[in-house]
Amino acid sequence: VQLQASGGGLVQAGGSLRLSCAVSGGSFMMNGMAWFRQVPGKEREFVAALRWRGSSTYYSDSVKGRFTVSRDNKNAVYLQMNSLEPEDTAVYYCAAAPTAPITSAVRDPQQYEYWGQGTQVTVSS
Repeated sequence: VQLQASGGGLVQAGGSLRLSCAVSGGSFMMNGMAWFRQVPGKEREFVAALRWRGSSTYYSDSVKGRFTVSRDNKNAVYLQMNSLEPEDTAVYYCAAAPTAPITSAVRDPQQYEYWGQGTQVTVSS
């Protein structure tokens, strides 16, 4: 199974970016998908998650109202990021799990078995 994340880049504060994550190589559906981010010297931080069945979504408090996680019908997940702030600067990773984590665990990176390579998002002030 491979996750390919793309869409990162450099944007000014207040701008928008859309990240994409395509899942390939597996014969089973990834029922739990998430986005995390990490800056040097800090732990990986939960950003957003989505359950494939039912399309329930979850967000960290820091991005709620600004970011939107969504999916299509082709095993791909997106993260629309609006009103970006310099504090959003990080490497963003998509993650996937064949079994969606329970609600209380969606923010735990250890619940996700597969990870993409990361895409850099830089927000200038």
